[in-house]
Amino acid sequence: MTRTDRDTLMRMAAFEHVRRLGEVHDHLTAKELKPGFIFEGERIPLVNPQRGIFKPRQMRYLLSIKTVFPRPGARVWYDDQRDVHRQIFEGDDMVEYAFMGQDPDAADNRWLREAFENGTPVIYFLGIAPGRYQAMFPAFISGWDANALKARVAFGVPEQESLFPPENALERRYALRAVKQRLHQASFREAVITAYDGRCALSGLPEQRLLDAAHIISDKNERLGQPIVPNGLPLSKIHHAAFDAHLIGIDPDYRLHVSDRLLDQNDGPMLEALKQLNGESLHLPHRVKDRPDRDRLAMRFERFKAVA
Repeated sequence: MTRTDRDTLMRMAAFEHVRRLGEVHDHLTAKELKPGFIFEGERIPLVNPQRGIFKPRQMRYLLSIKTVFPRPGARVWYDDQRDVHRQIFEGDDMVEYAFMGQDPDAADNRWLREAFENGTPVIYFLGIAPGRYQAMFPAFISGWDANALKARVAFGVPEQESLFPPENALERRYALRAVKQRLHQASFREAVITAYDGRCALSGLPEQRLLDAAHIISDKNERLGQPIVPNGLPLSKIHHAAFDAHLIGIDPDYRLHVSDRLLDQNDGPMLEALKQLNGESLHLPHRVKDRPDRDRLAMRFERFKAVA
């Protein structure tokens, strides 16, 4: 087996391992990434904790790149969320990735160049919150500029098993749209759940893996559907479903209302727990600026009353 063939097999094993991690975890942290993966009985790292560009010594080509979400001191990280992600949201078909340091011939930057020259698929660990990542793969180094000290990154077409770069700008745009959607969903969820200390805003349930970030106004509404904390609520799966089905409403004074459809039924403890929310108040975040926007709640509550 040639070194290139072995690199490809190792890379596919890395992709499969990260794919399985994504089936279990909404995001990846150092806890999930640090163990790496096992290939032919040997542990292979996925990332370098101190650097964003990483090639394991066992591999011929670059394996992963990483964008770290900064911790902005006294400010809450999601206040600056849009600035951190702007270059991805504003990208057309590719995004830029900065070199490590000022020397284009440094080892990290040579790995980027080699990946560009060989069309090597890599994993892009994209920061969505401090210490939390979404894994985007396959990604490809599709440009390398020694003068600008930047590479360009294109993403593979979703759901395709191919390890080859997108063939044209149309495919690159399609793939980047899918990345933007994932980034939107993941970063919105992290920000909303963080604002509420990891608890359901209706029940107080503290298990984050059972929580969704529900939009008050759907993101289909371009004017009011932005992925910002005042347009979101952390809800358990059952409460999210009830909210979306207009079986539970929230008025602009943060009072909870349960529809007559549910109040008139008698069928076990789960239903009773939902019915007991009627007349209760929403659990609010500590920061006033993170509280649900009253105008958005009013719009949503009118819909609840019309359906109920």
